[in-house]
Amino acid sequence: MVFRSEDLPELFHHTDAVAVARQREAVNTTRGQLALLVLGTLPAALPWHAEIGSGIQLLDGVAVLAYLGVLIATYLASRRKAKSHWQLNRSAAEFIKSNCWRYAVHGSPFDSSVRHPEAVFASRLEEGLQELRKVGWNDPREEMADSGGVLITASMRELREKAFTVRKETYVRDRLIEQRRWYRRRMLVSRRGALVWSSTIAALTLPALVLAVLRTFGGAGSFALTGTFSAAAAACLAWNETRRHHPLVTAHSLVEEDLENMQAAMETTLTERQWAAAVFETERIVSPEHTDWLVRHRM
Repeated sequence: MVFRSEDLPELFHHTDAVAVARQREAVNTTRGQLALLVLGTLPAALPWHAEIGSGIQLLDGVAVLAYLGVLIATYLASRRKAKSHWQLNRSAAEFIKSNCWRYAVHGSPFDSSVRHPEAVFASRLEEGLQELRKVGWNDPREEMADSGGVLITASMRELREKAFTVRKETYVRDRLIEQRRWYRRRMLVSRRGALVWSSTIAALTLPALVLAVLRTFGGAGSFALTGTFSAAAAACLAWNETRRHHPLVTAHSLVEEDLENMQAAMETTLTERQWAAAVFETERIVSPEHTDWLVRHRM
């Protein structure tokens, strides 16, 4: 049997789509603010002047617009709270997905010994979503179609009714291995990003250093571009920290290693009696909260 994301309830897909949209908005806002801050320093560093009308400096006007754009973007970001909504919806989507997998393959707390797994599933899901609502998550079910209220899909029920060997094979292939591949890809992306932005920071800092040395030893002229290089390097540093490339390399590598160990155990020594606890542990490892914990303790 094959179990994919398409087999998860509509509530997951809606929440996941909102998380992706809000993430894109938050990232683009930060990128735009940093770019405008660097642009604002450029007119003062250039030797050219262009006047329009009665003494209005065109290039300085560009700087005014750039700084005004930063203020507007900051105000809109504080009103829309894209980053907060992104993180809340991502937590909700992953929480729903994790519990659906646990239910479908008899993972704890929905193991084979539970007498009414559907009721336990609905109760656990509602408890978790209620906690997210308390901190600002907007529950979309009232605005969704009737399908938004269906939390247990036909595919979830079908997989739950399968034999242990089928459930184990499906979970290992379609959940565990897929997550291993995802974390491996993200680790490579983060490693590449860390290298690119570290190199860019160094490339921008070096000419600023050279110009500062020349001024220190009485070099001719005033090197106004020093400030622009410094601002650009600072913007790249802020962007690198925002994307958390360096700590994510370590965090994703550790998660991928833990999943590899879980896969080896599930495919060899794990018994049906140990299955529910193993699924619970696997879902804990792939949770966003676990990754954030690793990032905070590896920075």
